[in-house]
Amino acid sequence: MHWMARRGCAGVTLFELLLVLSLLALVTAITVPMLLRSPTAELRAHAQAIAAGLRRTRDMALTYNRPTTFVVDVNARRFAMGGGRPPYQLPSSIELVLYTARSELSHEGTGAIRFFPDGSSTGGRITLEAQNRHYLVDVEWLTGRIRILDKAAPQP
Repeated sequence: MHWMARRGCAGVTLFELLLVLSLLALVTAITVPMLLRSPTAELRAHAQAIAAGLRRTRDMALTYNRPTTFVVDVNARRFAMGGGRPPYQLPSSIELVLYTARSELSHEGTGAIRFFPDGSSTGGRITLEAQNRHYLVDVEWLTGRIRILDKAAPQP
């Protein structure tokens, strides 16, 4: 009789195993997105949104065979693509800097990067900075090529 009691306690049931696995899956589902939501990932996502907007603006210039502008309002931390799309708002935690041709500055804090029907542009750079991390979105003037560079902020 003593031997039978030990045998019943020696293992785990399928229900207990499934319960433990379900709890582990739930904890993983909750904690992994929290860990992946870092400020660096958020800053990179905004840099990718700017690059996507620039590419769309360039595509519109090529498609419609007319110059199209990508407007950046540095003070309001927002940008707008050509074609009447609503502006994209960046969070206040991100510092935004625009380098563009002098002819594309409309007033203090607002400027544009213009794309032409042949694919070229006025060129420029949009810099996003937050928490010692820089992302540079470069636009080459001759080809209109757009690329994102990841730079660590210089230490003082």
